[in-house]
Amino acid sequence: MIETQIADQFSESLEVLQKFNTTENVEKIAKSALIMASGLKNGGKIISCGNGGSMCDAMHFAEELTGRYRDNRPSIAAVSISDPSHITCVGNDYGFDFIFSRYIESVGQANDILLAISTSGNSKNVINAIHAAKAKGIKIVGLTGKTGGEMAELCDVEIRAPYSKYADRAQEIHIKVIHSLIDCIEKQLS
Repeated sequence: MIETQIADQFSESLEVLQKFNTTENVEKIAKSALIMASGLKNGGKIISCGNGGSMCDAMHFAEELTGRYRDNRPSIAAVSISDPSHITCVGNDYGFDFIFSRYIESVGQANDILLAISTSGNSKNVINAIHAAKAKGIKIVGLTGKTGGEMAELCDVEIRAPYSKYADRAQEIHIKVIHSLIDCIEKQLS
């Protein structure tokens, strides 16, 4: 029955959220927000990237900062690497694995922060962006899932969604983390 299927989805989502809601994860979110606020206070910006639904999350994060989250306040410097002309140019000329790293190489600066999103933690283009950011001294906050993948050891702070078979549960955690980060950043900057 379809109603049971829907109810099961909500129950599973609630279970994953409850698993994630630990002191350790709250502390990681707080640490990430403080890193981001510090970079912003020192003239930096937040650059976000991811693939598919994670790109949508990266875009959502950036637009909530440059636009408005809940209340009116000054715009906050943030950008997602999501320009189709950049992505197709770099993808065509260098390969899809370099669409994010080339952007970081061109506009990344001291005091910037990279929000790198990958539900597997193994997206090659996101990992390349992390390496490009490290080369510029940019701090990295990573949102991952499953085992954390290769990203787990590369990020200054890794926030990992609890293991689940499919990416949608990790994405649900990621959007909750993103909203928490925005809220904390706004309060740190006010």
